Amino acid sequence: MIFLKTTPFLAAKDPGPSTRVALFGCPYDGTSSYRPGARFGPSAIREASQVLESYDPRTGSDLEGRDFCDLGDVEISPGDKADALSRIREAARKVLDMRQIPAALGGEHLITLPLVEAVLENYPDLVLLQFDAHLDLRNKYLGDALCHATVMRRVCDIMNPTRILRVGARSGILEEYEFARRYGTLNMTTDGSGLRDWIRDRPLYITVDMDVLDPAFCPGTGTPEPGGLTYCELETRLSQLQGVRVVGWDVVELAPHWDPSNISSIVAAKIVRTLLAITTVC
Repeated sequence: MIFLKTTPFLAAKDPGPSTRVALFGCPYDGTSSYRPGARFGPSAIREASQVLESYDPRTGSDLEGRDFCDLGDVEISPGDKADALSRIREAARKVLDMRQIPAALGGEHLITLPLVEAVLENYPDLVLLQFDAHLDLRNKYLGDALCHATVMRRVCDIMNPTRILRVGARSGILEEYEFARRYGTLNMTTDGSGLRDWIRDRPLYITVDMDVLDPAFCPGTGTPEPGGLTYCELETRLSQLQGVRVVGWDVVELAPHWDPSNISSIVAAKIVRTLLAITTVC
């Protein structure tokens, strides 16, 4: 079995031949180093989605009637990193084989690596947009070359580093900033200008780490970092991508139990709604 059935996200339909986007959860946080709990992110996002309207006023899209499904969660053994990543990669491949867009609910940021590996097999000219407080470009962290703090360095091992653009980064060691600046992949603008020009007509993968937001808007994350984007700033950047050729995305690092108010989960669910709005348009 690849997927475990769960309560579906908002207005998700059953899978069918017309399905454009396939959601699935990746409840893995085996390398979390500060505040664990991201494995509970997928269920919290789905639960929070039940209080949202299906209409997204920013994009003018209503998810009612849109062709997206929620497959459930990838069945993962939390203590086996290699097996967890393999299962996530296989889940993404299954979605891509059905000519659908894989959309993952994390889980920690390491889940992005197997997802991108699968998408790259279908789109070798892929570009990647990373919304994140941290660069995640360490070669090793605490002696581990494969963890949430090294995930984007590992992605750079499989795709050209110049095709990865980072938005919202404000934390990292000198080595990481030197690496990013070497390839000109830090976007320092405050209004998201230039993103569409950088993407052009290339297939795009989006990864949204919830800590890209200032902790005032999203305290429920594993490594909160002051000085981040507001929710409205992030939503604006994502809605500006409407009409871009998005071929995969993920929302990661929601650790819901660190925010008893449940606001962080609602924020994450609204981000997922926006991403669905921009990717379910034919």
